[in-house]
Amino acid sequence: MKIAIIGSGMMGSALAFPARENGNDVRLVGTPLDRDIIDECRRSNRHPKFAKHFPDGIPPFPEGCKFYQIEEMEEAIRDVDFVIGGVSSFGVDWFADEVLPRLPPSLPVLSVTKGLMDTPDGKLLTYPALWKARLAEKGIRRDICAIGGPCTSYELVAHDQTEVAFCGEDIGVLRMLKKAMATDYYHISLSTDVVGIESAVALKNGYALGIALTIGLNQKAFGLDSPLHFNSQAAVFGQAVKEMKRLLDLQGAGTLDNLCVGAGDLYVTVYGGRTRLVGILLGRGMNIDEAREELKGVTLESLVVAVRVARAVKVLCAAGKLNPADFPLLLHTDEILTDKKPVSIPWEKFTFEKA
Repeated sequence: MKIAIIGSGMMGSALAFPARENGNDVRLVGTPLDRDIIDECRRSNRHPKFAKHFPDGIPPFPEGCKFYQIEEMEEAIRDVDFVIGGVSSFGVDWFADEVLPRLPPSLPVLSVTKGLMDTPDGKLLTYPALWKARLAEKGIRRDICAIGGPCTSYELVAHDQTEVAFCGEDIGVLRMLKKAMATDYYHISLSTDVVGIESAVALKNGYALGIALTIGLNQKAFGLDSPLHFNSQAAVFGQAVKEMKRLLDLQGAGTLDNLCVGAGDLYVTVYGGRTRLVGILLGRGMNIDEAREELKGVTLESLVVAVRVARAVKVLCAAGKLNPADFPLLLHTDEILTDKKPVSIPWEKFTFEKA
């Protein structure tokens, strides 16, 4: 098949590996912010941002991948069978305004972008739903598929065994996407529950931050070189899954499959994602401004998700539709991010009594 990936961030670019290794014609298109990346890909056939993950040398893209600057997008999408949207959550508006309206409405789109948008009345919208609504305002109707599940970009490049879920409204389209992308290391489940999969993998971002706080707290108490303490991480992980289930129920999507996809993504984000870095710094005692400064240049989508979800929960709690006692971890994480309160894990609020 012919596949265009628009957005040459790490995850979008990583998907070029299984796509091209399956024999597809793969075209990687940079955003206006990706010019240097595309230039380097053309020069060396390697993505420069993978350097820190491969100290012995960045793996080259599979032979035959093609690279395009944003001005060349029309050429890149000509006659393609589907498009993969590879922007981060900070590119949601750009993708809605500058890319989706230029694609034929019948052309399948598969998004890697994870996140939720809150509304003033406390609803949480997935990005596919947001994009569909924005396009409908322009008189354009399209369905947007998405990828969810535990997958870090550099481990996908390294061919570590990976299990994800493709979600969308048309199971036939999803089967076509799976046929194009599945390999002996990239395994794909399919689901028509877009709200469930997308909500689960977005929610894990804010909760991974809460778990990572415990790593920083232990480093503060016992020293930066002290052994990892797993009891505290496991305790917060359990609370995170509990709160995620409640929020999935709120979304009408609290199935075991959705929860497991989100919990798996939660695990890999705690141990292999950028969210871990900021959580550790906060746990050590930095406030959010200091942590941002320390990690300047690192995309921190988890902070946006945590604040948006907490804001929606607080609206619903004020309306009597939710109980704040059911979300102590989320609300404390929000206090740290929005009010710059010091980290103080509310352990006793995690306990329960069942007679």
